[in-house]
Amino acid sequence: MGKYKKHTAFIIGLAISLVLLGVMLIGIFYTPYEPNKMNGSEKFMAPGIRHFMGTDNFGRDIFSRVLEGLKTTFLVAVSVTVIGSFFGMLLGAITGYFGGLLDEVLMRVNDALAAFPSILLALVFISILESGTYNIILALGIIFIPSFARIVRGEFIGQKELDYVKSARLMGASHFRIMFVHILPNILPALCSAITVGFNNAVLAEAGMSYLGIGVQPPDASLGRMLSEAQGYLFSAPWYALCPGVIIILLILGFSLINEGMGEQHA
Repeated sequence: MGKYKKHTAFIIGLAISLVLLGVMLIGIFYTPYEPNKMNGSEKFMAPGIRHFMGTDNFGRDIFSRVLEGLKTTFLVAVSVTVIGSFFGMLLGAITGYFGGLLDEVLMRVNDALAAFPSILLALVFISILESGTYNIILALGIIFIPSFARIVRGEFIGQKELDYVKSARLMGASHFRIMFVHILPNILPALCSAITVGFNNAVLAEAGMSYLGIGVQPPDASLGRMLSEAQGYLFSAPWYALCPGVIIILLILGFSLINEGMGEQHA
């Protein structure tokens, strides 16, 4: 029964994520209105046939801006996850496989970075790099490296003394081949789980930083930025905050359910 529930969670999460991905892809090629186009005569129009999700305080179509904001959030979250997982995987593989002084030095640096809250470190990076979408990607990508490195290192330490690795060494396989052809495929379940969690954390980090005004800058659309702009109109125009808020929740829910389902399948 438990496996059935986990399998169902995986299917539901995958369906939610694919639907949102499809919506994002549509938004790349088509939006009903120009996302940044303002119209003073259509401020705070309630959701209807003309404006599916209503309009905001500048008369901009919220549905078009949600499509644009979803694209931005996907871009940031995927880019941050790729940067963090790739370099974290390399760092974790090297330190976990070789150990010794290299492991001690790199992991102490890794632990020092991990000791600080990610948002605080991001604020430091942004204060140096200035705000902007690409600087957010760079800052969060660097900050996410330690968490991936720690997971991969632990998996490599557990795998490197197993019989199949010893056999590969006896057959004369190079360190590179052992690390990335023999060991890496066997830790993919743990790495995939870390990637789904990392994606969720990246979505929340981008939304939080944009909400605070240090992420995506106006007039560009961002789900977090839209929530920030809508906070003063929660009672007069609740749809303004509801629409981007629901999309963020669905993004997090979809990948959380996928991770939950994968966890059961790999158990």
